[in-house]
Amino acid sequence: MKRTAPGVAIGVTALLLGMTACGNEDGTSAAGETPAAKHSALTGPKAAKGTLAGLAVLPRGYVADPRNTTGPFTATAFLNTWSADPALDRALLLNASFVEGYRATRLSPDKKKRYTLQLFKTGSAAKATVLQNGLWGQDTHDHPFKLAGALADARVEYDGGAAQSAAVAEVSLAVGPIVVEISVREVGAVGSNLTPDTALVTSLAKEQRTRLTATNS
Repeated sequence: MKRTAPGVAIGVTALLLGMTACGNEDGTSAAGETPAAKHSALTGPKAAKGTLAGLAVLPRGYVADPRNTTGPFTATAFLNTWSADPALDRALLLNASFVEGYRATRLSPDKKKRYTLQLFKTGSAAKATVLQNGLWGQDTHDHPFKLAGALADARVEYDGGAAQSAAVAEVSLAVGPIVVEISVREVGAVGSNLTPDTALVTSLAKEQRTRLTATNS
C-alpha cells in the first residue's frame, strides 16, 4: 500500500532509533539491548492468533481474493511479506509497541477493483498516531482529499510492472490504539478513463471508525 522515499526513510529511522535508545516506558534504558532482544520483543509468537478479524469492515458485494492473504499477521509476517522497507517498518512497529495485525483483501464483482484493509494494534492511542503518520509518510501523497479525522489521498498512476494505469484511493486513520489503512485500487489500460473510488473508501473508513469507537468505549 506504499512506496518508500529513501530520504524520508533514513530520517525517520534515525529519529525512531534515537527515541528507542532513550528509554522504555518503565524508565529503563533500551540502549544496551542486543539486536536479538529487540527482534524477539517485536516478533512475539510465530503464529498470529489475532483478535482483530471481528473488527474489520469489508465492502458489501465484494468477493474473496484468492491471490492475496486474508487473516491475522505478526510483525515478522508483515515485514517479510508486505513491507517496502523492512528496516524502517521494524523501527516503526517497535516504537509503537506493536501487538498484532490483521489484513483483508476483496475484489469487486467484476474483478476490476481490489479493496485492501490493514489493521495495526499498538500499545496506546498516542503510539497509534505516530505509527499512522510514519506509515503514511513513506508514500508520496500529492492529491489529498478531505475526510475528517483521517489522512486521505486519491491519484491515477502508472504501474510500470504491469504496464497499466492504476486509480488508487487511500485512507489512513487512528482510532484508539488501532491504525487503519484502507485502499481501493483499480487497474486498466494506459490512457483509460480511471477514477479513484473516493466514495467507497470514505464510506468504509467512516463505518470502520464507528465500529472501532464502539469497541473502545
